[in-house]
Amino acid sequence: MTEGTGRPEHTRRNVLRGGLAATAAGIAVPAVGAGPAGADPGEAGCPLPPGPAKVGRDDPRHRSLASRGHNRRFVGRPEHVWVVGTTEHVVRAVQEAVDGGKRVTVRSGGHCFEDFTADPAVQVVIDTSAMTDVYYDPGRRAFAVEAGALLGEVYRRLYLGWGVTIPAGWCPTVGVGGHVLGGGFGALSRTMGLVVDHLHAVEVVVVDRTGRARSVVATREAADPNRDLWWAHTGGGGGSFGIVTRYWFRTPGARGDDPARLLPAPPPTVLSFTITWDWDGFDTASFARMVRNYGEWVERNSAPDSPSTRLYSELQLNRRRLGTLGMIGQVSAASGAERLLDDHLAVINRGVPVTPVRQVRNQPWLASALAGPPGEPGPVWRLKAKSAYLRRRLSDRQIDVLHHHLTRTDYDYQGGMANLFSFGGRVNTVAPDATATPHRDKIMKILLINGWEDPADDHRHITWLRELYHDLYADTGGVPAPGDGAFINYPDADLADPAWNKGAPWHTLYYRDNYARLQQVKARWDPRDVFRHALSVRPA
Repeated sequence: MTEGTGRPEHTRRNVLRGGLAATAAGIAVPAVGAGPAGADPGEAGCPLPPGPAKVGRDDPRHRSLASRGHNRRFVGRPEHVWVVGTTEHVVRAVQEAVDGGKRVTVRSGGHCFEDFTADPAVQVVIDTSAMTDVYYDPGRRAFAVEAGALLGEVYRRLYLGWGVTIPAGWCPTVGVGGHVLGGGFGALSRTMGLVVDHLHAVEVVVVDRTGRARSVVATREAADPNRDLWWAHTGGGGGSFGIVTRYWFRTPGARGDDPARLLPAPPPTVLSFTITWDWDGFDTASFARMVRNYGEWVERNSAPDSPSTRLYSELQLNRRRLGTLGMIGQVSAASGAERLLDDHLAVINRGVPVTPVRQVRNQPWLASALAGPPGEPGPVWRLKAKSAYLRRRLSDRQIDVLHHHLTRTDYDYQGGMANLFSFGGRVNTVAPDATATPHRDKIMKILLINGWEDPADDHRHITWLRELYHDLYADTGGVPAPGDGAFINYPDADLADPAWNKGAPWHTLYYRDNYARLQQVKARWDPRDVFRHALSVRPA
């Protein structure tokens, strides 16, 4: 219990359902500096990589492999799942699928909100979760990360081995394979940029016009003839061009051969905080005041040179029935960190008649990175999510919409929430066409999400979320304005459905002016449209 509130402690999991115990997720400690799993198994001292294992429906492993997606609304039933350990295994599996005319897709961490992998039309799933190597590649002067590695594993190996990191997501159980492709961001992005801003190269299994599968390495080097394929993987989303098997990371402009200087170093320690407010103390005006205060703080503190970019926060606006509103985040614990957090909270609480309950921990950065955000929901929920970027705070009308849907009495469920994430900073120093991620003038993101357990409740809970999103953007056809847009790593198939989108095309919301270029890359590297899903880049 949170001291002084008499209510369950605020967590994301409590928001989604109302307080099931958190799932413990252990992350194994890998060998620091391990070499590539794809090494020749004949070499002395090189262990054989996992797979390839072709797991059919009559194999007891099939159920676990086919159902390990994070969103329980979608559980696929492919004819078989390939467990692969090397790029060569992936080439073999893709080639067999193409030769047999089978619909094929890939799974890494399994955190996708839509049915891109669990689509009933998918017959073959290539599971990269056994490809987890993280190592320094002296030939490329970059850190190689295989597509199946979880973010927690990546953070642990990079930091313990070389004292460096990448500014990727806060949840340690997300797989790097799909996260990077959407231009993933995290708690360090305001000071370090997006993870794709440090992407040096990518290895992809593609299929040419003749139906031949092969692997290609594409880099950001200007003279690389495959550079367009690298560019498409800096925010073009997963499942459109091929199957990524490996990434290489090196910060642009990094010099020399010392690995410890080729990626940024995280702060040694951070202040991790959880703030809760009792919903019962809020009326319409005070709720609006707090949300407006938060937006105005982010507007004033998201310039690239602002010292406040070392503070990252998520304002969590929950359904009133849950009992609390909340905020989580972290501050790089350099000089003045406590004052920065105090000032942030004072601004948000200005004019608000509710005293928040604070929980603050000073902890090593790696411990915070491996713990993840408080109460991250486990893979037991049926989920629906929607997103938007914000160039300025929510309007007063939009805040009223949030309040209405969060306090509706005709919807008797305590789950459902709107998260406002601080953004901007160094993210906005990159040109919108330098990577496939075009949203380089934003200060906030918004994630609307609902979660439940009973399939019989799907329509009711999805309808609530759809109505909230539609009303929030009623002035622009029920979706964000084209200049704002949405985040492809929080995919929402409704954006491609004219019943729910009467505004900008889905690809404009996700990719803005970069979409035509992504279509050209698609035409070159996946001319047969082998890799596709509801929101994949369409052939030109």
